[in-house]
Amino acid sequence: MRATQAVWTSHGGWSRLADEDDGQADLVLAFGSSKAFADATQFQALRQRHPGAIVMGCSTGGEIYGCEVMDECLAATAMRFDHTMLAAAEASVEAEGGSFAVGQALGKKLVRPNLKALFMLSDGTKVNGSELVSGLRSVIGADVVLTGGLAGDGADFGTTYVGLNGRPEPGKVAAIGFYGDGLLIGHGSCGGWDVFGPERHITKSQANVLYELDGMPALDLYKRYLGEEAAQLPGSALLFPLRVYPADRPQEALVRTIVGIDETAKTMIFAGDVPQGYCAQLMRGNLDRLIEGAATAAEQASIPAEGECVAILVSCIGRKLLLGQRTCEEVEAVKDVLGPKIRMTGFYSYGEVCPHRGTGAAELHNQTMTITTLSERDLA
Repeated sequence: MRATQAVWTSHGGWSRLADEDDGQADLVLAFGSSKAFADATQFQALRQRHPGAIVMGCSTGGEIYGCEVMDECLAATAMRFDHTMLAAAEASVEAEGGSFAVGQALGKKLVRPNLKALFMLSDGTKVNGSELVSGLRSVIGADVVLTGGLAGDGADFGTTYVGLNGRPEPGKVAAIGFYGDGLLIGHGSCGGWDVFGPERHITKSQANVLYELDGMPALDLYKRYLGEEAAQLPGSALLFPLRVYPADRPQEALVRTIVGIDETAKTMIFAGDVPQGYCAQLMRGNLDRLIEGAATAAEQASIPAEGECVAILVSCIGRKLLLGQRTCEEVEAVKDVLGPKIRMTGFYSYGEVCPHRGTGAAELHNQTMTITTLSERDLA
């Protein structure tokens, strides 16, 4: 496998490629601002530079280009594989009639013999990420590594875009299938948030909408803990996620981020499911622990690659908002673990997809650093 990278900014245009190539690639991943994806000019430029390649990307809450964390740019990584076959597909949430259905539809387009891994990108505001992942898993099975993320729109939670070989649009989900025994793939996911306050019970919920905790209106209880920060909802909720887990299986805990609130109904809407009957605890960030969490994810994702290796980092927009000027430190922590030769790309997301360390099943995560590493073994 060989990889090259370039970045576009409105003031500087496209950078010179780190390594001059002939424009040939099998796969190009592109991550950029909502403005860059809404315009689509630079996304189309990538297709023209790499004819015949699969070009897939999404809007973000910030772009990762090497060890840099950037905004309002378009970061591209072109990859050429020697021993791995690729296929891509997309589906529309509206056309398929829901998140679970769109996951199934996408899986059916890509499932075939020797499928080793799927990397997916999804609209970030029109999808229930938990249902999407469940739909995909129901078709591709437990043995296929499933990773990816939900597109972003900065901290605005407005319109998000996903593109696959055409104009990026809202409401899309796209995925790449990797086939064959030549693929080397690693994955890791870790948070680093601290729990605080008492353990609560989810006494009323429906899918990703939380109505009651311990029989009390969930939004009222949440505001009580936030204090002055409650006036900034839903944006301030990114700094105070919820840890949810079955009462008898805390090792299966997932972190959930609020993406909206309903003041009239006193409910909170999350990026993924918050099942009724689960336990819940509030969380808050510790800057050093978040950075340590990124390093832990890198350790989990490390693979024994002899040749070129690409790491796709999908980190949560909530982490970026909390880390502020220290955001680059979590990316640098990943680089320190994976080594100087690694090619790093990625984005800040509205949700991260990765196998759960406790169960092995792919899940939607929030507030994590999730890493997918790609390389190839020599089959000669």
